[in-house]
This record gives sequence, C-alpha cells and structure tokens, in this order.
Amino acid sequence: MRQALKLHPDSRSAAVTRLEARVVRLSATGLSLRFELTGDVVGLVVPRRQDPERADELWRTTCFEAFLQEAGGDGYCEVNLSPSTRWAAYGFDGYRAGMRTLQLGAPPSIAVDAGPDHLTLSATLDLASLARPCRLGLTAVTEDADGTIAYWSLAHPPGRADFHHPDCLALELAPTEPK
Repeated sequence: MRQALKLHPDSRSAAVTRLEARVVRLSATGLSLRFELTGDVVGLVVPRRQDPERADELWRTTCFEAFLQEAGGDGYCEVNLSPSTRWAAYGFDGYRAGMRTLQLGAPPSIAVDAGPDHLTLSATLDLASLARPCRLGLTAVTEDADGTIAYWSLAHPPGRADFHHPDCLALELAPTEPK
C-alpha cells in the first residue's frame, strides 16, 4: 500500500515537494519499505554512502523511519534507515520508555536511488514482531541545505512533532496467512 507522508504543521521544507511511502509484507517476519521523495535533492542534506552498518542518531539529518507496535501492547520498535545505508533499530517497553538496541533477524537491506529531483530509499526488514498484528507508523526527517529540519508522517499528534506518539501509528498491519 502506498501512502503520502504529511509535513508537520510547524515544519517547512524548501527542498521537498512530496514524500510517499509504500509497505509490502513479504513473509511472517519480512517487510519491504520504499520511501519516495520528490523535490530539489541538491537543496537537501543527503548523507553520503557508507558501509551498511548499525549507527545511532541517524535521525539528526535526512532519514526514513518505521515504528511498529504489536496490537494491544505498550511496547514498540523503531527502525531508522539512512540514505547512507546505515541503519538503527530500537525496542521500547512503552512510550519513550525502556529504550534498548533491538536485534533484527538480519540487517536491513537498503538500496538508494537519487537524482536531482528524486531520492528513493528501499529497504527490507526482518522483524519477529511482524508475526502478530501490529500498528505501523512511517515517518521521515528531512534536512534542507540551510539546516532547516522538517518532520513527515502518515499522521501527526497535536503539538510538536513526535513520531513515538501513538497517533503516528496510523496503519494496521495484519500478519501473513499460514501457508
């Protein structure tokens, strides 16, 4: 399913004109994500390609994210995917509580395609929590070349941008059917 990400009402971006995300369930634990950004990519801070390994604080500049929460549970996970091909995954016991490094079934596979008017990041994730019904939030942080940070999400709670807020978990993701 393809979804448009909305710019937070207090954010602005001179570089990004549109941001969409697509999610496809691949298996009981596999998920494919695709983020498609349209705009003046030259006017955007895009982290340079690096070795695809775990790294913290990717959200401080242009980064794409997924939040997943098992239906009926308080805990959730956050996955950060950088255009550099670096990534991070965290588990939380509750709203911004009990943060820890989350072990994935396998490191995400990340592919990036960029041109002067587009930036596309595709990734596959292996998450054990996908075996159960869950709520999904798809989000992005973009940084314009002048340092302006913008926050994008399927939905935003009232007030400041907060991707951890339950209102951002706007999609229902059913488990796959047994084969």
